[in-house]
Amino acid sequence: MTMITGPTPELDERGLDRAYAVLSGGTFAVLTGAGVSTDSGIPDYRGAGAPKRTPMTVTQFLRNDDSHKRYWAGSHLGWAHFDAAEPNAGHRMLATLEETGFVNGVVTQNVDGLHVRAGSRRVVDLHGSMDRVHCLHCGQTFARQSIAARIDSDNPWLSRPDAVTLNPDGDAEITSVERFIAPACSVCGGPLKPDVVFFGEFVPPVKFAEARDIVGQADALVIAGSSLVVNSGIRLLEHARRNKRPIVIINRGETKGDSRATVKLDAGASETLAALAERLLG
Repeated sequence: MTMITGPTPELDERGLDRAYAVLSGGTFAVLTGAGVSTDSGIPDYRGAGAPKRTPMTVTQFLRNDDSHKRYWAGSHLGWAHFDAAEPNAGHRMLATLEETGFVNGVVTQNVDGLHVRAGSRRVVDLHGSMDRVHCLHCGQTFARQSIAARIDSDNPWLSRPDAVTLNPDGDAEITSVERFIAPACSVCGGPLKPDVVFFGEFVPPVKFAEARDIVGQADALVIAGSSLVVNSGIRLLEHARRNKRPIVIINRGETKGDSRATVKLDAGASETLAALAERLLG
């Protein structure tokens, strides 16, 4: 493995040249994590300076009415900030690389929808997307905007503060939820849940199969902005490794896959992807 670290331009240039040599001969799949969206104002769970927090588990959400309300109230406050985030240079460059035939698809662990908004067409959102909501009883799906409008109408007292502590899953911190009216399905009255994989849930097998196909059909794999702590990311890395595909990892700090990478660049995701795209597009 070639590992490029340090802030000096020389080392960065050598790392990019090495990654270019690995990727320029064919197509590559891309697996992205929270580090790709930090430049869009969405914080990372595990990066340097990330706030310590305990995300709600699916068991808490389903079995505890107070937790259910607390999640929806915090998620609603965070949604306005989450939805206002714009794709950054990394998102846009991946869309351009797909359009020009270098990238065969993007698999993302993020739930922000920014890859699609940036123009990427073949995207598998492993952990779902915050812009969709579904009923846990009848399966009806709703657009998040419509649910947000209903929450505003049912909870006129819930004013959004000027500064909300936003978390990577679109949630925000809130203290009291006693008065909060959680949204219910307008079809059957059942409880609603954002279309995201909570802690304690598994990635749907069909969705993981789609992600595995993207990785398997590519000549190489790029992993950007992920520490690979989540098992699904490591499984995709292993799929590429077993098929003898070169692996390029771009991430600030160590990842669980560094020892298996062909090239590791210890650097920010968006600026590195932009610089790499400049070399590939010539």
